[in-house]
Amino acid sequence: MKKLITAFIALLFLFAACQPAGQQKAATSGNDIEKRVEDLLSKMSLDEKIGQMNQYTSRWEMTGPAPANADSMFIYNMIKEGKLGSMLNVTGVAATRKVQKLAVDSSRLGIPLILGYDVIHGYKTIFPISLAEAASWDPEVAKLSAKVAADESAAAGLHWTFAPMVDVSRDARWGRVMEGAGEDPYLGSKMAYARVKGFQGDDLSAENTIAACVKHFAAYGFAEAGRDYNTVDVSEELLQNVIFPPFKASVEAGAATFMNSFNTLNGIPATGNVYLQRDILKGAWNFDGFVVSDWGSIGEMINHGFAADRKDAALKAITAGSDMDMEANAYIEDLKGLVESGQVKESLIDDAVRRILRIKFRLGLFDDPWKYCNEEREKTVLLSAENLAAAREVAKKSIVLLKNENNLLPLAKTGQKIAVIGELAASKDVPLGNWRAQAIPNSAVSLLEGIKAVAGEQNVIFAKGPDYVISARNFATKLKYNETDLTGLDAAVKAARSASVVVIALGEDCFQSGEGRSQSDISLKGLQQRLLEEVYKANKNVVVVLMNGRPLEINWMAENVPAILETWHLGSQAGNAIADVLFGDYNPSGKLPVSFPRSVGQMPLYYNHLFTGRPSGSEDVTLWSRYTDVSNSPLYPFGYGLSYTTFEYSNLHLSDTVLTANGEITVKVNLKNSGNRFGEEVAQLYIRDITGSIARPVKELKGFQKIGLNAGDNTEVTFKITTKDLEFFTKANGWKAEPGKFKLWVGTSSAEGLEADFVLK
Repeated sequence: MKKLITAFIALLFLFAACQPAGQQKAATSGNDIEKRVEDLLSKMSLDEKIGQMNQYTSRWEMTGPAPANADSMFIYNMIKEGKLGSMLNVTGVAATRKVQKLAVDSSRLGIPLILGYDVIHGYKTIFPISLAEAASWDPEVAKLSAKVAADESAAAGLHWTFAPMVDVSRDARWGRVMEGAGEDPYLGSKMAYARVKGFQGDDLSAENTIAACVKHFAAYGFAEAGRDYNTVDVSEELLQNVIFPPFKASVEAGAATFMNSFNTLNGIPATGNVYLQRDILKGAWNFDGFVVSDWGSIGEMINHGFAADRKDAALKAITAGSDMDMEANAYIEDLKGLVESGQVKESLIDDAVRRILRIKFRLGLFDDPWKYCNEEREKTVLLSAENLAAAREVAKKSIVLLKNENNLLPLAKTGQKIAVIGELAASKDVPLGNWRAQAIPNSAVSLLEGIKAVAGEQNVIFAKGPDYVISARNFATKLKYNETDLTGLDAAVKAARSASVVVIALGEDCFQSGEGRSQSDISLKGLQQRLLEEVYKANKNVVVVLMNGRPLEINWMAENVPAILETWHLGSQAGNAIADVLFGDYNPSGKLPVSFPRSVGQMPLYYNHLFTGRPSGSEDVTLWSRYTDVSNSPLYPFGYGLSYTTFEYSNLHLSDTVLTANGEITVKVNLKNSGNRFGEEVAQLYIRDITGSIARPVKELKGFQKIGLNAGDNTEVTFKITTKDLEFFTKANGWKAEPGKFKLWVGTSSAEGLEADFVLK
């Protein structure tokens, strides 16, 4: 009997060992996951290991029969042979289930795929572009947006998003400024942390969370001339003090993965940059997830002149710490030979595969490969009423009131004729923005629809005006703008004359900003400026609704038009959210996360610049740092945004004027709603280090609070300052707060505030 029991137990162990990896016992802790990773790694052949480091996009209809063409059949066989670790652009439960089944049931070890997709600002329910969400100055807004996007993506069978993009950018010419949080590392860090938490939640294995991928590491937003994919050459001090903070905040939030960037950094492509990936990310920051290349970026190191050929590119990428190859074919074709020749240690391969498997285990894919393939969830979660309500809430909080002379806004809901003018006003597609994931084309609520829903169709006159874009609107096509055909202009002028007030939508097409959409001219394209000026001649009561993915050059508009709303590309509920603000159902509370220039010639433009040796002078003095044809200052500064009410700051008080090494200073200021309606104000704290071992910025954002007050109410706003807030990086001293004099401001934007001084001993 004892022998039978012993034999039965042995059979059980043998049965467990022979099960596909996806069917083994669930891990309950980090230590369990590490044991399972090591156990699985020990069973893998070199080919299978390298396969995990390989990613391809979908090349056939996954829900149909096996592919017939050679390219697709190659990937199909790779999956069956366990030589593919990830796929991107496979979406929907039916497709993701089928491809996952192929991987788990057909490959020797049954290792599931991790399926990724560019879920940038929503999956089916589309939220405002990331730059717009940053204008809310409310990390909980960004967290909510990412949470809903994760819920919908997971319900559609996805495990991984290539977001958030946390690149700091100071150049509005760069098309991808729309994907990030703007020009400031502090605000960018808060938004990055919130977005990672929104995507990943508290449990990455939950069925409604997905892995975040923080990009682009690093310095992509500093591409020379604002031209996409271009060279970056910056100091170590700039990297550490400005570029790295949002990335580090993302690691602190628990980000599962990182993506490296296309650009060279100080002569070395980021994909092959040992310092970035091994020394900083995996070394100093102790990041234990994996790094994926950007699309083809390993192979592009040949174009950079950094790698001689694809094999050399594979060698330099794996040495630098790039764990997964997206679409370059370098790892799958060349790594095995490099290992066998002794040029690459297998321990480097093991490290990369260990990181990839770790994230798959954390996602719960080994315990239940089908957990993200729930048809019922897919039917009920996507585009749910709750998600659309969340999109509307985020959208209205992302709107910035730039100008409101004579309180033209908010508009009365009755008793007036409203002329709604402009092609963008009627568009149900442009508000979806670029990087729109699985949005249904033409599914957004248009501005026209939003206004009609409030004011009544009988009180609204619509005139499209001249065509704006005269080419196909899609991700791949270069836009062409109407520069000559004035058809529709007379009708627009007539509508303006017959109305009490004009709401005119101007700005950018949805595919005018985004990847590959850098521009040397950021003024209004086509005949939009002509349309605005003619309408203004007909009716001075003009409200401009800007729809755009970047700061624009709008000097004439700012000087002449009485009211301007910056609404960005707001997503599925754009029209309703804008109407909420136009008619006063929501008092705008957004603040600019980027400076608006007076001229594109000011680019790069940012508030936290350094002083020069000749920082200021008068118009009569020539030899100081200035332009002779335009002011140095922005048209609208970072942190700027108006409200339908007014706020007053007073009684700035510091608990002490001396800060010691282990102490803190409490900063208090009184904030009063001095207007006649409820409103929200973002109180902002800026600090300047007067003298340092390197030149210090004129001011730096160090804190902000969003506070709602009823008319006439006031509150005391409190900030705490410690030496941690005063630290900065130099190559000579590392991170350190240097003793000396400091100045601080608390106020409504980077351009104004109450002042105080203190000293760090």
